[in-house]
Amino acid sequence: MLKAFRALSASVAVCALTIGIAGAQTLTVSPAQTLETRGLSVLVDQNQFSPIFFDEKNAGIQIVLHGDRIATDGAVRLDKTPEQWAPVPAFVDRTVDKASGSVIVRSAYKDQNLSYRVRVTPEGEGGFRIAVDLDQPLPAALVGKAGFNLDFLPSSYFGKTYLMDNGPGLFPRHPTGPMATDGSGDPLPLASGGRSLTLAPEDPLTQIAITSDTGTLSLYDARARAQNGWFVVRSEIAAGAKDNAVVWHVRPNVVKDWVRPPVVSFNQAGYTPGRAKVALIELDPNFAAPREAELVKLGTDGEHVVLRAPTTPRGRYTRYDYAAFDFSGVRDPGIYAIRYAGHTSNPFRIAPDAYDRIWQTSLDTFIAEQMDHVGIREQYRVWSAPSHLDDARQAPANHVHFDGYRMGPNLDSPFKAGEHIPGLAVGGFQDAGDYDIQTPENAQVVRDLVWARELYGLDWDQTSVDEAARAVEIRKPDGQEDAIQQIRHGTLQLLAQYKVFGHAIVGIVDPALRQYAHLGDAGSQTDGRLYDPALKPDEVRGDSSGKADDRWAFTTDLPANNLAVAGALAGAARALRASDPAMATEALDAAKVLWTRQQGRPVKSGDGRDDSSSPRSAEVANVVATVELLLTTNDKTYATRLRASLPVIEKNFAWTAAASVRALPAMDAAYRTRIARAVRTFKAKVDGDLIKNPFGVPITEGTWAGSNQVVAFGSTMHLLHTAFPDIVGTSYTLDAIDYVLGRHPANNLSLVSTVGTQSKLIGYGHNRADYSFIPGGLVPGVLIVKPDLPEAKTDWPFLWFENEYTVSTTSAYILAARAAQSAAKGIDQGASTPAVAAPR
Repeated sequence: MLKAFRALSASVAVCALTIGIAGAQTLTVSPAQTLETRGLSVLVDQNQFSPIFFDEKNAGIQIVLHGDRIATDGAVRLDKTPEQWAPVPAFVDRTVDKASGSVIVRSAYKDQNLSYRVRVTPEGEGGFRIAVDLDQPLPAALVGKAGFNLDFLPSSYFGKTYLMDNGPGLFPRHPTGPMATDGSGDPLPLASGGRSLTLAPEDPLTQIAITSDTGTLSLYDARARAQNGWFVVRSEIAAGAKDNAVVWHVRPNVVKDWVRPPVVSFNQAGYTPGRAKVALIELDPNFAAPREAELVKLGTDGEHVVLRAPTTPRGRYTRYDYAAFDFSGVRDPGIYAIRYAGHTSNPFRIAPDAYDRIWQTSLDTFIAEQMDHVGIREQYRVWSAPSHLDDARQAPANHVHFDGYRMGPNLDSPFKAGEHIPGLAVGGFQDAGDYDIQTPENAQVVRDLVWARELYGLDWDQTSVDEAARAVEIRKPDGQEDAIQQIRHGTLQLLAQYKVFGHAIVGIVDPALRQYAHLGDAGSQTDGRLYDPALKPDEVRGDSSGKADDRWAFTTDLPANNLAVAGALAGAARALRASDPAMATEALDAAKVLWTRQQGRPVKSGDGRDDSSSPRSAEVANVVATVELLLTTNDKTYATRLRASLPVIEKNFAWTAAASVRALPAMDAAYRTRIARAVRTFKAKVDGDLIKNPFGVPITEGTWAGSNQVVAFGSTMHLLHTAFPDIVGTSYTLDAIDYVLGRHPANNLSLVSTVGTQSKLIGYGHNRADYSFIPGGLVPGVLIVKPDLPEAKTDWPFLWFENEYTVSTTSAYILAARAAQSAAKGIDQGASTPAVAAPR
């Protein structure tokens, strides 16, 4: 389908060339204070720079041209090619001048004593003027540094040309320079000195012209400094300039009467015969949408239409209209595709085993690739040499780390700042595309795998794990369940923290920004030798070196962390009883101590990154830990505590629902009655929320895309269904798996790399610099760029809020995928799903 839609886009472009491209209407101010015309949106600081992660490439002035966000970060910047952690302006306010139709944003660099406003004014047909006014002329220290930048998405311009005045150039696929020769690592401009710049003059869909009134333009390739850089157009601010310090005229080429092609979205893994099968069609409101779609069956003798049916309107969500194509009545196994508006989608299956292989790669490849303190090999490929064998050093007090970790005045540790902490170089999972261990996320992975195994089974062995040899080999079965080995690997790190500190810690992370930005083999991020400050930086003595690359341990003792780890260890004790009874006993003993320590005193949140949102609150973690200990021990102490926690459960039911229903077999009838009432209340709220979009799942609209919330929703709703089938049906769980496997806004790719016929194959993982993927990883997916643009870039890996795999999101997907398999199987067999199983 993607090829077909690209062909449709191309045909629109060719048609535009013949009928005349220019012809856009003048931009007008929308109620959301953007500038709009058909085919073009100019966002004016509706999305701001992050106070933690700074430059996320989703801030300042942004241009959405022909449905794609192709420019971002229009703002005064203090670097020619800023990196992520370079200084960013703080948003102050945004106003509208109704007389001129201008949108005006005030921003400031408080530390640099620089404040300014940017006025964006419609100009001509589809064009706009950008004017920068300073409150005061530049401080002397910023002359030659401050300028106005606008960044353009490299993947939209690879292989295309540009004109600086009349001088031609080519946007390179790979950054090749030029670079300053002074050792600074600064890129030199690809082109400079002109007053006008035209990007992609040959492509009507991405062509933009910029002219400057106040100074010359420069074009930089910021990827020469950092792989996540964009193409930067810049004008420096002259010394003494104040009003109209920078004035640009921007002319995006807007194709007359442009319409975005439809996106037909469906589950790329296919469907089992008996379940509901509904594709959603995302429509430009200006598209003359056919009211009928066809399902075709593909065979050796070609395509055959098996269903022709009307589509059903599903309303407006964000900037698009939606229609549904229901083909639930088709049950015959086979290969199918959807034909709509003259184009045929990629194929998918209807088969009883459609979901039999949707989770295994996540377990045997992605989670294996994220394992820390081991070497990882897959056939000829080496994913990583043994990593971080020099873990870890004590992080200093009163320190805020650039990745959000915080250490308060108390270390809660027997070690001094900078001192090596023995015993931590074992087990654990690197959290995401970076290389840190986030303790609550590691605990979540352990718990997810325990639950998936107990509830649905994870009988799968494709990976060899030898902890003593620090060796992991993918695609080499060793006779042990992969899930058990991964539960054990996560438990090793959690127990190591408990043994060393007597409590859980926030996590372990790189101390330096240069090291943190490492891409590639985790085994080369540190030298594996313990840092000795008595040695010179390049000196090695035995197992020590003078290289201060050992990761820092942030050791704050936080109730939420302790309880999350207590729950994970209690679950691990159940899973490991048969294969490693000694570790199972040790895990349960530690879980009891951690849990008991938090009872009888306020379980309030702390100040680390572990409790920044409701699912990580100490009260919620206490409920989950109590349930895990109850399931493991059947001790009435935990049942009594859980009963007393019912007000907390009911108040936070979105976060406690799954755990609370898992406890039902061990609780009394009064508890069940209270939980049933909470389920009814929760379902009513869920149903009210879900009418806000046509996909049947909660879509987050924050600064990270929300596939994690979707899969957690899917697995939770299935637990509620199995416990209370008369209240909750299976559609919630199946809608959730449909969403992450392709039925979502923006495009129809499966968000799990390599799962489904078409999936996300450029992701933000350890290998993102290669524009590659990690099989089985789940990406965050669709971000709602404020105010109303659903975005899921397919060809640019460096937007982590859309593309970054995380280990706990992927383990949550495994649980949701198994829940969806169970739901679909129950429907196909025509039987209700059995009640919640007791742990085995």
